[in-house]
Amino acid sequence: MHVAIDDATRLAYVEVLADEQRATTVGFLARAVGWFSEQGITCRRILSDNGSAYRSGDWRKACRALDLKPIRTKPYTPQTNGKAERFIKTILAEWAYVIAYQTSEERNRWLRRYLAIYNGNRCHMALGGLTPQQSLQRLLIAE
Repeated sequence: MHVAIDDATRLAYVEVLADEQRATTVGFLARAVGWFSEQGITCRRILSDNGSAYRSGDWRKACRALDLKPIRTKPYTPQTNGKAERFIKTILAEWAYVIAYQTSEERNRWLRRYLAIYNGNRCHMALGGLTPQQSLQRLLIAE
């Protein structure tokens, strides 16, 4: 599972992919940046852990091409990336482990539904009780 969370709004983008190899990770990054752009969010920095794919030349090249500043967490301190770690804990509890999916297609359909609810209906205390989409709308109106 590959996860991207907007720091300001908690808007989430997720894909279930076969591996965490360089090409897979770089492809996910490009799609995530594109999706956030469609939502009205300009990505400037990307915070990742220290997995080999995120330390690769391919990752740095992709970040340059997307005009992103790559930042890595401190090794062995997942709390450095607390928002993403908390989201992963939440999505595992509320989506991944809720039912036994019969197929990958079924799992992915439920993922899309879950993300629609998470982004559009799930209020966050850290956002003053707003959903990620409401938080985004507030920021876009303020610009």
